[in-house]
Amino acid sequence: QVQLVESGGGLVQAGGSLRLSCAASGRTFSSYGMGWFRQAPGKEREFVAGINWGSGRTTYADSVKGRFTISRGNAKNTLILQMNSLKLEDTAVYYCAADTMQSTEVVFTTMRGYDYWGQGTQVTVSS
Repeated sequence: QVQLVESGGGLVQAGGSLRLSCAASGRTFSSYGMGWFRQAPGKEREFVAGINWGSGRTTYADSVKGRFTISRGNAKNTLILQMNSLKLEDTAVYYCAADTMQSTEVVFTTMRGYDYWGQGTQVTVSS
């Protein structure tokens, strides 16, 4: 069974930074790509950033481009989301997701592209 566990969320002032981590575990875990999504209260879950391991491609939502960076962590099977210049509208629960089924070089930007999900970590940006 694959497990994804997010960490690093918290309360930060606008303009500040946070670094989210996602640790993947499971005896046979191997993914083609991973991504970050977020869900604000009363809104649908939305794509934030994704990475395809095979091609190395990364894709970002327009709202976070230039401020967020997705990358592989130093530890095996770890995904990082570095968030800088945080805005009030970045407040949401952030979810890590993994694609273990689709062997392509595409970075999926919809939830259907991912088959495993973490439980989420809260990010709150205050003024």
